[in-house]
Amino acid sequence: MKTLEKALKLIVTPLALSMALAGCMSLAPKYERPAAPVAPAFPEVPRAGGTALPVATSEAPAALAWQRFFADARLRQLIEMSLANNRDLRVSILNIEQARAQYRITRAERLPTVSGIVSGNRQTTGDDAPISSIYQAGFGVSAFELDLFGRVRNLSQAALAQFLATEEARRTTQISLVASVANTYLTLLADDELLAITQQTLKTREESDRLTRLRFENGVVSKLELQQSTSLVETARAELARFQRQRAQDANLLTLLVGQTIPENLPAGATLAATELPELPAGLPSDLLTTRPDIRAAEQQLIAANANIGAARANYFPRISLTGSVGSASTELSGLFKSGSFGWTFAPQAVLPIFDLGRIRAGVDSARAGRDIAVAEYEQSIQTAFREVADALAGQATFSEQLRAQRAVAAAEQDRYNLSELRYKSGAASYLDLLDAQRSLFQAQQLAVQANLQRLQNQVTLYRVLGGGWSEPVAAAPLAQASR
Repeated sequence: MKTLEKALKLIVTPLALSMALAGCMSLAPKYERPAAPVAPAFPEVPRAGGTALPVATSEAPAALAWQRFFADARLRQLIEMSLANNRDLRVSILNIEQARAQYRITRAERLPTVSGIVSGNRQTTGDDAPISSIYQAGFGVSAFELDLFGRVRNLSQAALAQFLATEEARRTTQISLVASVANTYLTLLADDELLAITQQTLKTREESDRLTRLRFENGVVSKLELQQSTSLVETARAELARFQRQRAQDANLLTLLVGQTIPENLPAGATLAATELPELPAGLPSDLLTTRPDIRAAEQQLIAANANIGAARANYFPRISLTGSVGSASTELSGLFKSGSFGWTFAPQAVLPIFDLGRIRAGVDSARAGRDIAVAEYEQSIQTAFREVADALAGQATFSEQLRAQRAVAAAEQDRYNLSELRYKSGAASYLDLLDAQRSLFQAQQLAVQANLQRLQNQVTLYRVLGGGWSEPVAAAPLAQASR
């Protein structure tokens, strides 16, 4: 046993020394976050008409959970179902699992792999020579790289950054999913209002057409007025068919986002006209660096590219590997573990590149180009986020006034239609005036619904682009812990 202990010390001591030296040097450039290539503040847009949304909050959007941002109970349940069943989100979670496994594989290369070895060999050296036997059993370490120049460590850091980037991609997917479900749900509410308006318009036009037909049969109006009345009725029917098709398609999209058939026993939702969403503060562009997961993902990709430079530079230097084993050997199987049968081997190897036709230099150049690409993509992600927030802020400042004005137009057109109808029945106005009033009223009502939809969807978009909508699911907690 003393012989075995001595052999183990001879193997373990160099391995321990090599592990202590491994990673003591890194040839990767020092990472510095690039400066944000945007203005220090978002552009100010004067609020049209001096109006403000009914509900306001000074809480940062990233800290405002979607359960609090969306007050509609039906919408909240739809979002919960989508987070549990949406296939895009499921793929993002599985991508995290794959990236984490790849990181663990790369990290394992920083430590030696110890294997159990059992072998036997029987051979002869000639026709009349006796059979010779050799049996071996023990433990061995094969080609463990002594990472003096940080090649393996940089590869491990790159894999870790890739893993963290996939986690941020999952957060981006969830935020986008929450916003997509909300916007599609709001579109369905708008479809319902447009259908109701169209059905009412069709009913009114059919009644008007019936009266016009009676007046034509009695010779009061011409065939031209009759055809104009019929045209309006058929136009309303065509619009009704279009809105019915649009609603069915939007419902199919919502089912796809939710990831399952939508149950019929969900709570009743609010109408589009009764729906309000909080007004959100803009904050500073620098806040996006910490609240936008897509920007954080781009930065992790940049960190990975920076580490790859260090791994590529390490190829200029010798690659030292250690191979060793400790165990027993005997010519007889029964004597494999007897005293005096134990021994050890220790075989370090150093490989220094001398002539490779510029392969290593090309690898370093490729890694540097990859880092420059990652810098450009990181800066572009910031600029894209800046533009998205600025656009949404412009909408928040103007959509309310647009909606107010459009509703005023619809109310005025309603009065105009009522007056035109009275004047036509009394003979003070022509039928053309009534038809024009009907067309204008229908168009104004549609535009009012669309303006309200755009206002609400803009608030959802602003909530998304400011980093809101993310919450850590309970099932994802082990994933977050694995990255620490």
